[in-house]
Amino acid sequence: MTDLGIAFKDVFGRAPEGCWAAPGRVNLIGEHTDYNDGHVLPFALAQTTRAAVARRDDGLLRVHSADMDGGVVELRLDDLAPGRAAGWATYPAAVLWTLREAGHPVGGADIHYDSTVPVGGGLSSSAALQVVTGLALGDLHGVDITRQELALLCQRSENVYVGAPVGVMDQTASACCTEGHALHLDVRGLEQRQVPLDLVGAGLTLLVADTRVKHAHADGAYAALRSGCEAAAAALGLASLRDVPYEGLDAALAALPDEPDGRLRRLTRHIVTENRRVEEVIALLDAGRIREIGPVLTAGHVSLRDDFRISCPELDLVVDTVLACGALGARMTGGGFGGSAIALVPAEQAGAVTAAVQAALPAARVFPATPSRGAHPLARA
Repeated sequence: MTDLGIAFKDVFGRAPEGCWAAPGRVNLIGEHTDYNDGHVLPFALAQTTRAAVARRDDGLLRVHSADMDGGVVELRLDDLAPGRAAGWATYPAAVLWTLREAGHPVGGADIHYDSTVPVGGGLSSSAALQVVTGLALGDLHGVDITRQELALLCQRSENVYVGAPVGVMDQTASACCTEGHALHLDVRGLEQRQVPLDLVGAGLTLLVADTRVKHAHADGAYAALRSGCEAAAAALGLASLRDVPYEGLDAALAALPDEPDGRLRRLTRHIVTENRRVEEVIALLDAGRIREIGPVLTAGHVSLRDDFRISCPELDLVVDTVLACGALGARMTGGGFGGSAIALVPAEQAGAVTAAVQAALPAARVFPATPSRGAHPLARA
């Protein structure tokens, strides 16, 4: 029995029927474009959330996490409903409810989790928790859905049950990424393409600096950004800001109503230029010119800081520090209001850059990011 299976038995007094894993993600470029029907380019981390699971037939969901205080959380399936919060257990409860609401014959379960994905770091710990739960329950109950369908189901669980208006990027990355690649997802049509991302072959390291400044997607700030983007698209008579061509950006900005802080113009400028940056990075990766993506990453940070206004002093400090130490490019990654920054650095300078970040921000956790595989089974009894 695996260490995860032993931990499950210690908690629930029986062996699990199987174990599964789903990764967190780093978004290389394409921030807040997913809920604007745009382009994103994430890759899966080696850090994962793991779940050991066994089915129940008494209408109960019992969940336990090695990383959370409070012991076993017990919920009745008949009581699950949107808006009923249960702390961290809201996320697995939401996935189970959404599977059942979609007509899939999923029953109760005992689930034990552990995770190496930093919580609150902007690295999709919640998506990893959702996807590993959906994959495990789906496999145990013979649910026949694709990985993209699994991602959409998990997105719906967070939108409807949890009440966070997130896009589908995080769940898709956790479910669908492949080792050694970034995933180009065109959100409007859900077309996917695996783009080679050979950092080692290029003599590079992508560092993640988790500032340990916490953020929460379910708060009003994220929702306000999304509603602002939707308002800008409506003012332009468009379905989404995805429909503003890069060449038509100036005309679109001129057509938006005047506001004291130019909010709609700022949001629009970020989304349109960020979609363009995704295209630029993909073209450079396809051409084998990976080092040249650095300035594009940095331009993305400037846009998130100045136009979207979702950076924070700690993230800006990390970006400024790594660039001063010779990083080829750097930017905040994730939803914003805290979380993590990434830095593309020559491999031989990774140690010095890490030390500089930790000197500037002692609370930061810095580690290399390796493009890894998406969700997968670990073992079945």
